[in-house]
Amino acid sequence: MRKELGAVLVKVAVVLLMVIPAWRSAAQQKVQFSQYMFNSVVINPAYTGADEALSLTFINRTQWTGVDKAPSTQSLSAHTLFGKKHMGLGLTLINDQIGVHKNLDAMANYAYHLKTGDRSYLSMGLQAGVHNRRSDYASLAGTISNDPKLYNPLITHTFIDFGMGVYFRSPRFHWGVSAPELIPQRIELNDTLSVQMSKVNFFIFSKYRLPLNETTEVEPSVLIKYFAGVPVSFDINMNFVFRKVLTLGLSYRNQESIDFLLKAQLTPQLQFGYSYDYPIGEISRLSSGSHEIMVNYLFRYVRSNVTSPR
Repeated sequence: MRKELGAVLVKVAVVLLMVIPAWRSAAQQKVQFSQYMFNSVVINPAYTGADEALSLTFINRTQWTGVDKAPSTQSLSAHTLFGKKHMGLGLTLINDQIGVHKNLDAMANYAYHLKTGDRSYLSMGLQAGVHNRRSDYASLAGTISNDPKLYNPLITHTFIDFGMGVYFRSPRFHWGVSAPELIPQRIELNDTLSVQMSKVNFFIFSKYRLPLNETTEVEPSVLIKYFAGVPVSFDINMNFVFRKVLTLGLSYRNQESIDFLLKAQLTPQLQFGYSYDYPIGEISRLSSGSHEIMVNYLFRYVRSNVTSPR
């Protein structure tokens, strides 16, 4: 009996060591995507409507392949432009699972676009919505604990959150700063244990498109990420765009991964993207990498005189 109990305790300890750091990371930062430069609305609500037509984007991310109970994320975002191209409205749904934790986010976005030049805009955005967090602690500990509050089969917490951002865009240069989650959330599991559900996040994003010749453009970009309580992190990206149809890119995520990106403009309305994150550091010992697929459809059928920021 003691041997069986000891084996269960060892198993629980191993799973906790793997899952709790992953959840702690998720609690401190917003869901991570590698193709954010192709769908900036996931990091900044001020981008809402910037595609100048109804834009639907689906992303499926499978993180840390080979690691049991590793993060799996699906995102569906829709946004469009109203009011003589001044107002953008959108909705973003995110389903995220990390071990025994299942998270669902539903956020509504609003942006106002102020024209600052012939083809340049300064946008200000707001978002508001609901986060739902569900945790099945019983699957980790079974019946070995006498604390019913800590190891309740299902702990659910729902809370409201707000975000905001500013975004400048022109055919060549983009720059934005955003705080997608502004309200920190903590829940008390018992008298001595609490869990930080979310913390304030800040993003600074910038990219510049430079023509190399008649058929090829290069687009360097950087994303700086600040999460309360952890060091500042960053992504550095370099994309090459061939005939405005095929994009090949390489990214470096600070102390985490090297990312390979591909995006193809299959039709004027439909584009497909794929990224592979090659892990570096400690996680490289456990995982063979992360995969992310993106599909975007833009409901634009008549070419206008205004060039899309893409």
